[in-house]
Amino acid sequence: MGTSGRPGTMAPDKRAGTIGPVTRRSPTEPVGHTTAATVEEAVEVVRRHGGRVTASRRLLLRALFASKGHRTAEELAEEVQAPDIHLSTVYRNLEELERLGLVVHSHFGHGPATYHLATAVHGHFVCEECGKLIEVPGTLFDDLAAQARSRFGFTVDPHHFAMLGRCADCC
Repeated sequence: MGTSGRPGTMAPDKRAGTIGPVTRRSPTEPVGHTTAATVEEAVEVVRRHGGRVTASRRLLLRALFASKGHRTAEELAEEVQAPDIHLSTVYRNLEELERLGLVVHSHFGHGPATYHLATAVHGHFVCEECGKLIEVPGTLFDDLAAQARSRFGFTVDPHHFAMLGRCADCC
């Protein structure tokens, strides 16, 4: 038990060989992109950042790893298909997995946000005519991000949105 009377509030201070407070990340502070190649690696990331590994979180991770595509929270909830896992639980888990850098969400025009694993971060083009989604390397937006930063002091997250236009078939 720590000095505050709560378990887990003290940890060894490696510099001085004494006990000191544990540095915990704010529950809303983003961690950044985290690479996890398996469900178990993702579970370890959750644990390492003080998160709980619930049955619903494990089922959601399995669904995300089973198919590498983009899916809405509703689609993921259908895939999980457990009676005690509600859509609100799926949304809360996706939010936490995104904060931990395991999941990225994107907006493709007027529809709901879609989610995918952060292991393959990329950009998106969406055809306004036929709705075709084209995944493009994230490096395609490097010049845009550099220009936005240098000229406007603005940091662009090109993985969060889609560039709209027309695909080769619809031009």
